[in-house]
Amino acid sequence: MKKVLSTLAALALAGALWAQDNPMDALKQAADAINSYKPAEQAPEPLPNYWKNSVKFNLGINQVGLANWAAGGYNTFTLSTGVDAQFNYEKDLETWKNRFQMEFGFLYSSDRPWPLFQTSQDRIYLESKWAYKTGPNSKWKYTAGLDFRSQFAPGYKYNTPTVENPTVDDWKNLRELKSAGFSPAYTNLALGIEYVPASWLTINLAPLTGGFTIVSNPLLRKTYGMALISGDMDPAIVSNYRPFAFQFGAQVKTDVNLIVNDKFKFESQLVLFTDYLHEPYIRVNWDNKIEWQMTRLFKIGFYTWLIYDPWVTIENPDKTLSKRGVQFKENVALSFTYTINPTRHRYRK
Repeated sequence: MKKVLSTLAALALAGALWAQDNPMDALKQAADAINSYKPAEQAPEPLPNYWKNSVKFNLGINQVGLANWAAGGYNTFTLSTGVDAQFNYEKDLETWKNRFQMEFGFLYSSDRPWPLFQTSQDRIYLESKWAYKTGPNSKWKYTAGLDFRSQFAPGYKYNTPTVENPTVDDWKNLRELKSAGFSPAYTNLALGIEYVPASWLTINLAPLTGGFTIVSNPLLRKTYGMALISGDMDPAIVSNYRPFAFQFGAQVKTDVNLIVNDKFKFESQLVLFTDYLHEPYIRVNWDNKIEWQMTRLFKIGFYTWLIYDPWVTIENPDKTLSKRGVQFKENVALSFTYTINPTRHRYRK
């Protein structure tokens, strides 16, 4: 800036002396030229943005209509919706990742009277993890993570009535309640260390993991392994079971997030938990997603869920009940998808 003012002063003074005979007038004109100089305005620099946020919406519809179809079957209608929101913070050695997923879908089949719907998808999943690198170039991080899993609506198994032309009440009287909102719900707080050997692979080891299994509906507490409030109570009375159980143990969580290109994406999360306080066991939750983004607004996805929880009573194919069984679910869907990925900056004054 000093060089610019000096140059302007010299030019103004030289021009004035060349054009004026009076030196005082020349000096006055040079001073006025310097005072009238205004530097060009520069755009303010944006402040660093440490947040990366995105919200993805999915909507899938499937309908089957049959008319004089020799092979048989029923008219069906399926609707599924979902939200996947991520809010991630990263600065220097510190990161804080947050993800919230909601999925809900229902199925209607013409073999049941209107309006008997059956849930086909029902999931709430919240995951929040704070991490701090052990060094600038280290692949290890100290971590503290919180997660929550549950569902929105009741889930039923429908048994076919034996009466002719069954009514809605006939169907409802025979249905079996299998799950409900916050029945079950799982919460975990995990403290440990994380290894990141590659950008697409994360392995979290949490030897200090505590959480609750919550079953708010008394009719389902025995099914999901809740204990009696007192050992001498009648196990046939559903209100005698506790609404929650505390568990404390160790957890291993492996996350794979592999993006082949702009079209194909593979996500997998495997969570293994063992309890220190009760009989030794391993609880398994394994979720997989394979997605092909056909266009900007449409995608095809293949999803699987595998659960092994020895506390949960399930019905085997032979109609017997067991507390040790693998639960498995898969889904293939063509969905409309829309992503909001805002980028906002604050500016220095």
